[in-house]
Amino acid sequence: MKVYYIGGSPCSGKSTLAEMIATKYGFYYYKLDDKIEEHMKKAAEALKPRCKAYSGMTPEQVWMRTPEIQFKDEIGIYQEIFDYALFDLEKLNSSTPVITEGAGFMPELMKKVGIRINEYICIVPTCDFQIEKYSKRERVPYVLEGCSDKEKAFDNWMKRDIMFAKYAAENAEKYGYEVMWTDGRNSPSVMLGMAEKSLAFDYVDHNREVTKS
Repeated sequence: MKVYYIGGSPCSGKSTLAEMIATKYGFYYYKLDDKIEEHMKKAAEALKPRCKAYSGMTPEQVWMRTPEIQFKDEIGIYQEIFDYALFDLEKLNSSTPVITEGAGFMPELMKKVGIRINEYICIVPTCDFQIEKYSKRERVPYVLEGCSDKEKAFDNWMKRDIMFAKYAAENAEKYGYEVMWTDGRNSPSVMLGMAEKSLAFDYVDHNREVTKS
């Protein structure tokens, strides 16, 4: 089973791009974010330290920590749940190639399991684009509900993700993976074209409907 991976930072357009690829090529779409709570719960039950600690935190405890601590925990959490994501993909046994995306597909983890440069791309947003898009997302107030200072909590969140974007881009470049920056100037179709040049698609079925796990 062939799998193509899209990693990078949140709010960069990973989901949009994966959906476009799935629709155009008939690939099976596995969205890591749909499984992340399940994976974190399993990791916590397995006494993985960061997931276990996170499971008992309130929004105040999560978002009022310094961005630096949040950034380190984010990396640690993705490392702890990575094997669960791989297991999910192995279970698919899809008859068509799979397109999957999520920030948890970090470049160093891709390199560790032998993902080739034409099977993975890293997409990261510029700082301004990230903050602009996040500020318009309807779920943000719900995520921050319970924080004593929502403005500060949001600022911490944005700084954490800016650090993560820089980290992901630098590591992707280090391991030879393609890095695509999202700044709002390129249309989704242009981004799709850029991805098609980096990923060596070998299965085409324009009439197949997108399937999402």
